[in-house]
Amino acid sequence: MNDYSASLQAKREQLLAAGVSMMDPAAVYVEEEVTVGAGTLLLPGTILRGKTVIGPNCTIGPQVMITDCTVEEGCTVNASQCEESTIGRNCQIGPYTHIRPHCVVGEGSKIGAFVQLKNCNLGRGTKMAHLTYVGDSDVGEDCNFGCGTVTCNYDGFHKHRTTIGSHVFVGCNTNFIAPVTVEDGAFIAAGTTVTDLVPEEAMAIGRARQQVKKGWARENRIEKETQ
Repeated sequence: MNDYSASLQAKREQLLAAGVSMMDPAAVYVEEEVTVGAGTLLLPGTILRGKTVIGPNCTIGPQVMITDCTVEEGCTVNASQCEESTIGRNCQIGPYTHIRPHCVVGEGSKIGAFVQLKNCNLGRGTKMAHLTYVGDSDVGEDCNFGCGTVTCNYDGFHKHRTTIGSHVFVGCNTNFIAPVTVEDGAFIAAGTTVTDLVPEEAMAIGRARQQVKKGWARENRIEKETQ
């Protein structure tokens, strides 16, 4: 056994003795400066790096890499990567979430499949279930983001911030063109591109009105078939 393997083994033994559980210790990699609270379960494929701090009673893994993060008590992180960020108590992260540096995820938040966060602050209880990018943003408490939401933070020259208040509902396929502000309690209709201030308790909707041309599909098909 080389020095690196011996160090990993000693770290695993130290954590096990301190009340940390591992389904398969040989499949868990924890660097020396990492701390893990008692009652936490580390599943196979977990990699904890740098000065990461994992609180008690968490479930980490499978297939997770966390670098220089604080993950507070009671969190679940599944099949995801987190870097240089803080995850509050009782959050659910993953699967397939990427939390990039300088993020704070508020207590009780749920960040799900194919969501990427970067340089943002999320309030308590905010939910982003899937297919969302939130970067350079400040988001309040108890917001719900529909899938396909994007903060358009880069204009080709500079990064800009998006500010979203508390209790905001964001419909699917919403684009926020930063810098832009959405105040508390607002409702963003699905398919909207937000370019201006949305006042408190207002609804914003910005999409083309649907047109229905009856019989068009049949007529077009007949035309193509006779050509």
